[in-house]
This record gives sequence, C-alpha cells and structure tokens, in this order.
Amino acid sequence: MMKKQRPLRPYFENMPQIGTELDESFIERNQGNLEVLKEQEALIEREEARVRGTGTPAGKIHEKGQMTAYERLEYLVDEGTWCPLHTLYDPAENEEGCTGVIDGIGRIEGRWAVIIAFDNKIIAGAWIAGQAENILRVTDMAKKLNVPLVWVLNCSGVKLAEQEKVFPNARGNGAPFFRHAELNKLGIPVMNAIFGTNPAGGGYHGISPTILLAHKDANIAVGGAGIVGGMSPTGHFDQAMAMEIIEATRKLKAKPPGRVETHFDKTAYFREVYDTEKEVLDGIKEYMKKLPAYDPDFFRVADPKDPLYEQKDLYYILQSDPKKIYDTVEVLARLTDASEFMEYRSGYGPEVITGIAKINGLPVGIIGNKQGFFLNYPDYYKEESVALGGKLYRQGMIKMNEFVTLCGRDNLPLIWLQDTVGIDVGDDAEEAELLALGQSLLYSIEKAHMPMMSIILRKGTAAAHYLMGGPQSTVTAFSIGTPATEIYVMHSETAAVAAYARRLVKEHDEKKSLDGTLRKMNEMVDDYYAKSRPVFCARMGLVDEVVPVEKLRSYCQAFANAYYQNPRSITPVHQMILPRTIKG
Repeated sequence: MMKKQRPLRPYFENMPQIGTELDESFIERNQGNLEVLKEQEALIEREEARVRGTGTPAGKIHEKGQMTAYERLEYLVDEGTWCPLHTLYDPAENEEGCTGVIDGIGRIEGRWAVIIAFDNKIIAGAWIAGQAENILRVTDMAKKLNVPLVWVLNCSGVKLAEQEKVFPNARGNGAPFFRHAELNKLGIPVMNAIFGTNPAGGGYHGISPTILLAHKDANIAVGGAGIVGGMSPTGHFDQAMAMEIIEATRKLKAKPPGRVETHFDKTAYFREVYDTEKEVLDGIKEYMKKLPAYDPDFFRVADPKDPLYEQKDLYYILQSDPKKIYDTVEVLARLTDASEFMEYRSGYGPEVITGIAKINGLPVGIIGNKQGFFLNYPDYYKEESVALGGKLYRQGMIKMNEFVTLCGRDNLPLIWLQDTVGIDVGDDAEEAELLALGQSLLYSIEKAHMPMMSIILRKGTAAAHYLMGGPQSTVTAFSIGTPATEIYVMHSETAAVAAYARRLVKEHDEKKSLDGTLRKMNEMVDDYYAKSRPVFCARMGLVDEVVPVEKLRSYCQAFANAYYQNPRSITPVHQMILPRTIKG
C-alpha cells in the first residue's frame, strides 16, 4: 500500500476561503460600471487590431511563400498559453504605430519561455525607434524568470532614414546583443528561428543567440545587398558612381552574403537548416524539449483548482470611477485557486493586504491595497483621524517590509495588486518615518530578490507606484494594467492645485481676473486625464500590457508557472517559515 500527500498539507490543502457570490441587486447597481470597462476594452481591442493590421498585407507576405510573424507565433506556442505583452507599445510614436516586434510569454512543448518575433510586415522587420527598449524589456523578463528567450528572427536592419533614433545610445539597438551575452553567461539559453534576410544589426540578432536554426533561404551577415563595399565616399553621387552601385547591387542581390552555404556548410553557425518555415519552428520545439524544466508537481502544495467565482464578476467589482471603493478581497477571490487566501497580520496595517495564495497549485505571495476608510488610524496622528484606503501608512509599510522579506526567505514569487493614491504626507507622517520606510521597502524587495509581477488594478500614484511592485524594480518581470488603470504622479486636480495655487493667491490679492489661471488649470486636468488612460499607459510602456479583466488570472498563471519551471533557489516546502508565522 502506498500513501501520498502534499508537503505542509495542513497549511495549504484547505486554506481560508474568501469572497462571496454577487447578488442580483449588486450586479444591477454596477451595470454601468461594466459598460464603462467594456468600452475601454473595446477601444484597446481596436488599437490592437490596428497594430496587427499595419504594414504589408498578409496576402503579400503569403505570395512570397512566407508566413507572417503572427502565424509563426501561433504555430510555435502551445494553444491557450500565449500572454501577449507590449502590443501597443510605441514610445517614439512611430509612423508605423508600433515598435516592429511582437512579444509575450507562452509555453512551447510544455516549457515556458519569453518569445519575441520581428514583424515581417513592418519594413521586412526593420529596426525602428523604440524597438530596442522593447527588446531590453523582453530580455530582462527572461533573466528575472530564468526561462529561455526564443527569437523568431526576420530583421532587415536599420530604418536608415531614422538611424539616429535607432542605432546609437546606451539603450540603442546594440544593447540587446550584450543582453544576449549576459543571458548566456547566466545559463539562460537564447533560441533563434531565422527567416529571410538579416543584414547588419539583423545579423547580430542572428549570431548572438545560443542556438541558430535557419530556413533554407535565410541569411545573416555584417552587411547586405544595400551596402556596396569598396566605394570611396566623395560627398556626392554622379552617373559613373550610379552605374557602379547598380552593378554591385545586382551581384549582391543575386547572392546575398551570409547564405546557408556559408553559415551551414563553412562556418557551421547554423546547427540545422530546413526547407519549410514550419520545420524551422518544429526544430525550436525539439530544442525546447531538451531544456531543464521541473514538472510543476515538484513544487505544488495542492491540486490546481479554479476560483469559486467567475472572472466576469470583476466587471461589477472593480470600480472604474476612482472615487468609488470596492473590496480588494473580492478581486482576489476571482484570481486564486479555490478562492483561498492565507492572510499575514490581518489586524495590522489595515490599508494593505498581504498573504499566501495558490495559483495552479503553486504558492505565491500576494500584496495589495485595500480600499475604503479606516477609523482612528493611523495611530501616529495626534488627533482622531480617518485613514483613506489606497494610501500607505506606517504600519502598512512595516508589514509589507516584513512580508517581502519572508517571501524571499521562502522563495515565494510575488504578485502585487496595486491601487494606490500615494503615501501619507505631513509632519506627522515625517515623524512616523514614512520616507525611510518607503526606501526600506525598496531595499527589502531588492534584498529578497524574488521575481514579481504587478497588476495596476486602477490607480498608480506618486512614489507608492514604485513601492507597490512597480515596473521600476529590477525584479519585476512584467506589469499589466486593466481597463480601469490610470497612472500619474498625482491626481489631475491635485496637480493643478499644486502648480497654480500660489498664482491664484497672488492674482486674488492683486484683484486680477482668475479666468486665465483657471483655464490653465482645467487644461492641465484635461492633459493629465488624456495622458493617464489605459491606451496611453500601454503605448508609453507605463504597463507592459492592458489586459481584459477576464484574462488577469491567465497572466498570474503564466507568471507562477514560469517562475517554478526552473528556479535558481529552492526552499523545501516543509521548511517554510511564512505559513507557520501566519498560524503563530
């Protein structure tokens, strides 16, 4: 007879249940909220469709005998596991409306990877402005999660008319090649499926990964047919030089440098060459099977379970109006396995919720802002007070410091549910050491050095945005927003008051008209609003993706599974201290 059980079964098998079913009256009262969130999601979906449809039509790509980058990814990634990132990212506001690459996290043959493809519909996969920063975010993600980076390469080199936006700079398009070297140094493989012509920077994208697999018509080279060698710059062009260029270009076009007969037959850089595009991708799949990966069951503390409540409930729970409150616990109940949660120090620092949950049976730490009002809190105020949910106070920051440190000790990855209006301010707050406690939290995060993901449920405000798992951290793998997300240094009306209050006083005292200043204040409010919307946040990279509320759990699942695939450090579950600390 054999007996089996999960480690620390009394702690993890049946954790405290959270959440409640939504009654009909609650749904009816919040029907308008659903409509607002759906409207934002529809706007985001239209923008994403615009990005997918830009560039050369797919039919033209097919006429060349090629698959589009989207089709290559669809074939490569295990069905139902793709979590796209940076879909709308376009910080340089390119005429192409994107950065020319498609990326995300997904599973290939059962193994999680960060995956990125050059969009061959955009100037044949050219380097364009903002692309380098996108790629660096992707390489950082692979580093933080310790999972492979997989390239689907088809890069025609620099968009020459805008070379100054692409080629140079500390974080320009040369930086990813150093990142590839860093990943290899750390033991993180970079896999490359190579298609089409890849000259210059495209050649370095081709040669810098760990494993190179190529299509029969692919090439990688220092320079391509557009770079005519042996010519002496004279500062101008004439007819004779034009004829030399034409003849040299014809030769290079007929036989582009760096072809398969060079890099397979002679240099042996290409490990494998295939006749069809799908065979190249199949080759990547075979190599992925060879990479180290634990079966998730090695780390599970319980069998995976769906939440007890439906994801669509979040349309009614998560309030689009930033002035309205909601129950963070009800959000959490729609994300965690079996809607269970083991809370850490529930009576201390009530503005923050901390604890352990399960995602696909894997333990994760959760930290989130609680909404509402807290009477006679914080205790460092000299008079009775009411604390505002979403704001950080002394106890909450101490609690987060403790919890993050314990998660680092137990090797628990962290998921942040951010909806913050900032840190408490004023003389009482300064005496309560909030400035130092905020920096202490940043130190605790870096010291624990556990991968994190953040969900900006609604507000990301001021320095609290950094503290609550913000993307600025060196360990935040990625951050996602929702259709309710807004990110700013302070609320628009507060910012307008901060900027113009003294002018109002001066003009009032001098008996001048306030109309001009009020107009500027209202313009500032409108500008803040426009520059904090979900689409703007995605386009500028303030979040890595804006996600429909019904898909938030799928990103949590991808994060947890990717982290536990091949962690750098392991704490045996039966030796964990955090669940025992919670129990007391």
